[in-house]
Amino acid sequence: MLAEKTVKLLIEKGWKIAFAESCTGGLATARLVEVPDASRVLDAGIVTYANEAKVKYLGVLPETIAQNGVVSEEVAGQMAAGVARGNGAQVGVGVSGIAGPGGGTREKPVGLVCFGFYVDGAVVTRTVQFGDIGRNAVREASVEFVYRTLEEELNRL
Repeated sequence: MLAEKTVKLLIEKGWKIAFAESCTGGLATARLVEVPDASRVLDAGIVTYANEAKVKYLGVLPETIAQNGVVSEEVAGQMAAGVARGNGAQVGVGVSGIAGPGGGTREKPVGLVCFGFYVDGAVVTRTVQFGDIGRNAVREASVEFVYRTLEEELNRL
């Protein structure tokens, strides 16, 4: 399981992780909790579905949302940094996307998900278009992407 690798790597580094999730609705955090020893590394998991919650709890700037839209790498990066800093974690994950079936536009179609990863002070962002594969499939694919990217980023350091 991908989350097991993340827990192992975080334990080795002595680091904590925090999640800020929107379209995944806490699924990434739940996957980590399924792993024995998750309590050694998990600091917080926050579902911030509304824009106002992203601003209030994560420190996402309202102007960032206004300029880029809530589904953007800029917002996902601020979510990741905000949840990590707010909880004293060395790693933060931010996820914002359009799981569907509605809500998509030509510019930002259903299946578009933006990710932010805050790792030891640096922010990395990514965008993936999973396609209109169904709401829960987009959520599952997003969580898999989170853990693959975390493994990649944590192994890089």
